[in-house]
Order: sequence, then structure tokens, then C-alpha cells
Amino acid sequence: MKSDLPPGVPAGGPVASPDRGGSGGSSSPDSWSGSAGGAGRALRGLGVSPGIAIGPAHVVESGAVAIPEYVVEPDAVEAEVARFNEAATKARRQIKKLKSKALVLPDSASEEIGFLLDAHLSMVTNSRLTRGVEQRIKRERINAEAAIQAEIAAIAATFAGMDDAYLAGRIDDIREVGRRLTRNLLKQEYRAFSTLAPGSIILAEELTPADTALLDPSVVGGFATVLGGAEGHTAILARSLGLPAVLGAPGLLAGVRNGVTVIVDGLQGRVLIDPPAELLADYGERRAARERERQGLKSLRKLPAVTRDGTAVTLMANLELPRDLDHALEHGAQGIGLLRTEFMFMNRDHLPDEEEQYAVLRTMIEGMGGRTVTARTMDLGGEKLAGWMAGRYGEPANPALGLRAIRLGLREPKLLETQLAAMLRAGAHGPLRILLPMIASVAEVQKVREMMGQVARRLRRRGVAIADPLPPVGVMVEVPGAALAADALAYAADFFSIGTNDLTQYTLAIDRADEQVATLYDPLHPAVLRLIQFTVEAALRARIPVSVCGEIAGDPRYSALLLGLGVRELSMAPPSVPAVKKRIRALDLVEAGRRARVIMDQSDSGRIATLLDDFNAIL
Repeated sequence: MKSDLPPGVPAGGPVASPDRGGSGGSSSPDSWSGSAGGAGRALRGLGVSPGIAIGPAHVVESGAVAIPEYVVEPDAVEAEVARFNEAATKARRQIKKLKSKALVLPDSASEEIGFLLDAHLSMVTNSRLTRGVEQRIKRERINAEAAIQAEIAAIAATFAGMDDAYLAGRIDDIREVGRRLTRNLLKQEYRAFSTLAPGSIILAEELTPADTALLDPSVVGGFATVLGGAEGHTAILARSLGLPAVLGAPGLLAGVRNGVTVIVDGLQGRVLIDPPAELLADYGERRAARERERQGLKSLRKLPAVTRDGTAVTLMANLELPRDLDHALEHGAQGIGLLRTEFMFMNRDHLPDEEEQYAVLRTMIEGMGGRTVTARTMDLGGEKLAGWMAGRYGEPANPALGLRAIRLGLREPKLLETQLAAMLRAGAHGPLRILLPMIASVAEVQKVREMMGQVARRLRRRGVAIADPLPPVGVMVEVPGAALAADALAYAADFFSIGTNDLTQYTLAIDRADEQVATLYDPLHPAVLRLIQFTVEAALRARIPVSVCGEIAGDPRYSALLLGLGVRELSMAPPSVPAVKKRIRALDLVEAGRRARVIMDQSDSGRIATLLDDFNAIL
């Protein structure tokens, strides 16, 4: 792959030291002499919020607190419960105060933070967490701090191993609420960043979503942390606030002084500590160019996504929650290409009924104002519904490969029928497509169609208005078997949606959330590209629509290849729409097709990346 290192950073190896202790020293090829005679360093992490920030470092001391654990005497149990309830009451006051402060932030950030804090508020108000803590104090006779730790560990266990990174990331919120309750019990103060020098770069072991929520972009330039992932709320809030951020950077804090100049490159996932003058100049130019580009992208919102030779491409949004609807429209999405309906099932003690699901889906469909909504049936299973499934199927040996998604729906037909009924009713209010996750055989599609027909007949007998004709039923191609059987599936389905994230993981047998093998995750692997090609060609032969909804759909670097392979629908995170549209409008489709054929003749992903970079460089 062509190097994208800036001048001044040695090429020929990873930027970050794999040493978790962060002992990057002057002998490392990724270091240099700092301005004050110390060692400057370059580190790699996860770029979770694009942009470049340059400013003085503000190092946050981790200050981990020892959690006291002791047995409570029988006659002191009620007092301990009362002590916990006082901490919860204080937490509610704190969160409400945070909400009032958040109102002064930009609209999108204020809304995002408001939803986050509402969720936190519910967690300290007669929730599973608070009830569980009270029960542990009474049952196990342990102190409140220890009960909080135990209950959070139990909840975290139900989230562990989720293959949906977004939902798995929600455990961070529960942990943060637990830390707030513990701080209140231990009477510790909450840290704030309101007194920093303008443009400061925060470097920390970890920033909680609440920390991030109240970062003032007029004061803080960006941040980087040792811990954290791309799907957590901290990352989401960084993007909402427009703060460049890099998370998961091992060794970040080793030897860093307050005030030393730091560059955070949120696009490339790099942190440069005490960079030399040539690096500073280069990144200064990059930052100015990015700002010019950002301003230019705003003008694209109402322009069509059409290639230079006149081929229209449909750009849609992947949505997690109803609150993202306006975000999608603001960025010019032409529909919802992937609505993950799991949010209606998570973090609750009971399953949503048909009426509740119908109301949510109807809101989404009506909110899109005639644009198509593609709703994926619940991708649940394994630990995602541990409470509900407990005692039914036991612990899955491998949740990613076990009873989940459409397999669970077919095993629990009432669960799937309820959702299908809600979808059919919501489909009466606007264009809707139904997408089936983790399909591996034609029989599964046929079974769902039979169920949908039965549900439709029942609803009609009840006199309930439903979509007429019934919504198209699509297959999410995310396992290699589905891609290889695409010709057969194309005649059973009305459309395809290629989930390249899971397709890559299953094809290469790599869990990208496992840091031991994450670097092997490669959507440009020839095997992955071949499966995408098989799927697209099968769809074209059957004359059904095919879209790509994985992360590569929202990365402009891949647009030329995907269009060259025949894809004409892309679905992505809403903020990615303008940049992808810009790339598409610069493309000549004939040339993209020619380049794609050359790429598909390659057997090395490094060579493929180089060819793709070369093509992108001339656009």
C-alpha cells in the first residue's frame, strides 16, 4: 500500500509501538528529538472522529480508585441500601444539571448529549442496575460500592461477545453510570475541562461519554486516549462535537508533559507528540485544506450523486436510532439503506410488542418523507437477549456463529411474526423494504416469506391496514455461503444488501474487535472482493437491486471500486454521504469499470490497495 505518512515520519513500519507500556524511546524508528530535548513520538490508534487538531497537551492523570469491599452487618443492611439510594438521588441531580449545561452546545451535539444523558438518567432511576445493586446489598450483605461493581460485571457479561459493535459499545454507558454512583458514594469530585488553554489537546487513559459531552469545542481542540473504541458513545459524541479524536492508542501517556505540542489526526488515527517543525507545517496545511474541503462539501447536499458520464447512484444512510433521522436528511441521504431494529429490544426487561414497534417504524417511515426505508429484522441472539433466552438455549459456544439473527427469528416464530406484523403495518405509511440478516440458504428466505404471508392474512382479517403490495424482501449477504449461493438467493429475494463488515470477518475468520488479530481485517482481501463481485453479478443477472452497507460504502477510497464492480446503491453513516457523493461526481464509470477489472485480476491485497490509491489520486 502506498505510504500516506507525512514528511518527517519514518516509513517502513507501523507508527505505533506495540508495547502497551508505551516506552517509545529515542531509539524507536517512530520517534525523533523533541523541541525541548526530549523524545517526540508518533503513535497509532483508532481515528474515531475526523479532522486535525494541533495544540498544547493537557495530560489527565488516570487516578484509578480502589473500590472498598466489606461485609455489612445484618442490622446495617437497610442503612447501606439508603446510602446507595442517596448516591443515586445525587446522580440524578448531577445528570439533570449536565443536561441544562448541554443546551448551549450546537444543535446536533446538544441533541446527542441530551439522549445520552436521558439514558443515564433512566439507569439511575429504578433500573436493572439500581434494582440489582439493592438486591445484592440485601442478599449478599456487601457494601454499595462492591455491589455496584458486581452488578455491572454481571450486566457486562450479558453484553460480552456481541458481534454488533454499536450495541456492544452501550456497556460503556452502564460502566460510566456505575462510576458516577461510586464517586458519589466515595464523595469524589468530578473532573472538568473548562479552565484549559484554548486549543488544548486532552490526553487521557480514558474519557467517559459524560467527560466528552461537556467538552467545549471553543476550548478543546481534540483528544486522544489509551482506551476506547470506534462505536462507543465517546466516539459518537466526538463526531457530534466535531472534535478530532483518536482512541485506543497504547503508550500514549508515557513521558508526555503538559504543554508540549501534540497533533491529533482523527482521520488517519495518529497522534504525534512534540513533532518537528516540518511535521507541524505539513499538518497545518492539511488542516487548512480539510477546512476548505468541509466548506465545499456543504454545497453538495442538494446535488445528485451522478458520475461524470451520467450514471445515477443512490446514497442512503445506515441508522441506529430514530434520533438519527434528521441527521440523515441533513447530509442528503436519499433513503435509509439499513435500519438496525435491535435498539427496540436492548436494555429492557421485556420485549417490545407489535404496537410499540409499529409506532417507531411508522415514525421513521413518515420522517423520511417518501424516501425508502430498509428495515432489517432484529439481529439478535446469544448474549444480546441473555435475560430473555436464559434457560431456553443455554450459553452459546460461539455467539457469532450460533443462534442469532434470522436463525433466532425462525426458531422463535412469534418473535419474528410480531416484528413482521409491525413492519407490514408501518409499510402502509410509506416505502419500506424488509432486510433479512445472516441468511445462508434459500429455504430461510422462503420460510420468512411464508410467515409474512400468514401475518398479512391475519392482519387483513382483522381489518388492519398494511402495505399493499407487501414490501420487498431482501437478503443481507454477510456470510460467504450466501455470497457463493447468490445466484440462487437472487431468485428468492427482491434485493441484496452486502454487509461487508461481517462478510470480511467471516471470510477471513477474523474478529476485528480482537486486538490480537484486528490488523488482519482487510476488506481488500481478494477473497472478500471476489465474494462481493459474485453477489453483484448475481443480482445484475437477476435484475434485482444490490447495495453495499458496510463501512467501505462510506469510505470514498472504495467508491470507484464498488461502482466499477456494478454497485449502484451505497448505504453509510450519514456524515459520510457528502464525501462519497463528491467522489462519485468525479468518477468516469467506464474508467472505473476498467480499473475494477484490473484490480480483480490481482491476488495480493497490498497490490490492490496500491492500484486503488493510484486511481483515487487522479480523481
